[in-house]
Amino acid sequence: GLPVALPTLPLELTVLYNSLLFTVGASDSAIKEEAGGIRQGLLRVLEACGACGQDLDTEELWEKVLQEVTVEELQAPLHRLGALQAAWWLADSRLESVAGLFQLLSTAEDPGRAHCSEGQNKLLSVIKAWQVPPEGPSLPLVQSAKDLKEILCTAAAFLQGLQELEAGNFPTAFSLLQEATGGFCSKKVLAQIYTSLGCCAQRMGKPQTALQHLKRSLQVDIQCLPALSHVAAVYHELGETDAELQALTLLYEALEKSPPAAASSSPYFLMRTELLVHTPVLTSLLRRHHPSEVKYLLAQRCLQDRRVADAVEHYLDFLSLLQEGLQQQVPLHGSSALPRIPEVFLEAASALEQAGRHQDAIIVCEEVISRTTDLIPRVLRVEERLEQPECSLPRAELAGGLLSQKESLCCLAWRTAGYLHQGWAWAKLGKSKEAITQFSRCLSDLLRVQLHGSGVKPTENLQPEVEVLQKIRLLSLIGRGTQFLELGRHKEALLDFQHSLQISPSDPAAASFLVQVLWKLNRKQEAVAQWQKLSQSCPEEDGQQQRQGRSLPLYLVSCLEQAMFPHSEALARSIQDYLGVAAQDT
Repeated sequence: GLPVALPTLPLELTVLYNSLLFTVGASDSAIKEEAGGIRQGLLRVLEACGACGQDLDTEELWEKVLQEVTVEELQAPLHRLGALQAAWWLADSRLESVAGLFQLLSTAEDPGRAHCSEGQNKLLSVIKAWQVPPEGPSLPLVQSAKDLKEILCTAAAFLQGLQELEAGNFPTAFSLLQEATGGFCSKKVLAQIYTSLGCCAQRMGKPQTALQHLKRSLQVDIQCLPALSHVAAVYHELGETDAELQALTLLYEALEKSPPAAASSSPYFLMRTELLVHTPVLTSLLRRHHPSEVKYLLAQRCLQDRRVADAVEHYLDFLSLLQEGLQQQVPLHGSSALPRIPEVFLEAASALEQAGRHQDAIIVCEEVISRTTDLIPRVLRVEERLEQPECSLPRAELAGGLLSQKESLCCLAWRTAGYLHQGWAWAKLGKSKEAITQFSRCLSDLLRVQLHGSGVKPTENLQPEVEVLQKIRLLSLIGRGTQFLELGRHKEALLDFQHSLQISPSDPAAASFLVQVLWKLNRKQEAVAQWQKLSQSCPEEDGQQQRQGRSLPLYLVSCLEQAMFPHSEALARSIQDYLGVAAQDT
């Protein structure tokens, strides 16, 4: 409220500079709001010089002050205040405003200094071109303008690198991030920059370079655990499963031991790089996994790599975490690595089956079946129309209200997959009648789905769910047919295998089982005709079958393998012998 006086303005601007830095340093959180004190200071400078700028925005105000105020004593404090203004704009990602301000600051000193050479980054060039004003002994600063300039250069390179990374301009992003590694920042931020470099290199198709930078990140700051999760992802991409599992194990142990670390930034600076760079892409790259997410990834990768014993151990650990209230601790949507909880149960059942723990698998599947029973309508009509876009429903809301078609199809897939796994588990235990009962329950539930419309194909929105249900129907028919064969009920087996071929005419397992049952029924000419048709199926169809297996949910892969025909060579020899005898008789 004091009247403005030109002789005291340098002191007033220096006090403003220091107080803003103290405010930033005390909050220790990312800068988000405009620095209103700077605008007020500029207006007082204009007032002291007999000018006015109330109707100007902040950028126009800076332009007016730097062009019209020529008092020598005001230049240094104005330049320091300008650098602080640039920090606020940089934190708000107003890069053009920052570049324009430094262009003005450099032009005010020397019209030729702000020139940007071709191929150089404009923003970094104009910041580097700015000449830091000298500090007077009578006006101490809580943070020097020289240090502030270095922090601005680092933050500008880091921020632009992240923006280019998000835009998919990977070479430019890599160059800018490399520039940032040589800047002025804490170990914590340097580790974040190296992590960003590693992710950029990975997206450029340079996994070894990515690993170098991610490991460098961990050397700089061992608490930068997101770098370790990215290391695991790179090893997964390279197919180095041992290294991937080792990285995930280390990550899980580190997350179990240490809570999220407090900011390890340098205590010497009030304005720091981490206060200026806070973008969604950086938040995504540095997302800290919950230990249970890593535990699930370990279980999933072990199951995919046929490390069945390890997979069972990890899945059971994860299921015990569920009993402890995991759903309240971890976000089960968005960027979380966790799938839907019923799918985890079914994957666990698959692991248990492969480990020979068939009774345990049956119990786990019963949990899925009982939880989804009341969620599926008696008749599920799949209409030929586009559904409105819908967000995923929270787990807690599944039981309340009417589910969407997509959710209902998912619930039906989980329930019928539970019956399918139980059927195969009973079959492995030698209980064919119990197996037939579970396969039949699966097929009965699948009759609830009705396609309505001018055609039979569902909309693209529902296509994946319908395809999974069709695969479950196919595997259940094959499974029940094999158990009918075990009991000598060949005619019932024949019907199931014929039906399975109607669902998937090119399925080699269904075709092979059909040949076998025809042979057992002494319908040998029909069996030979089917076998010859199967033998003539082109390799492209076999490749298509393999691709379909890879596209299946993980919890169905073991069922697909159990449905494969086990007696191909013996059946082929029997048919060849029969054809040889028939040729001799002719």
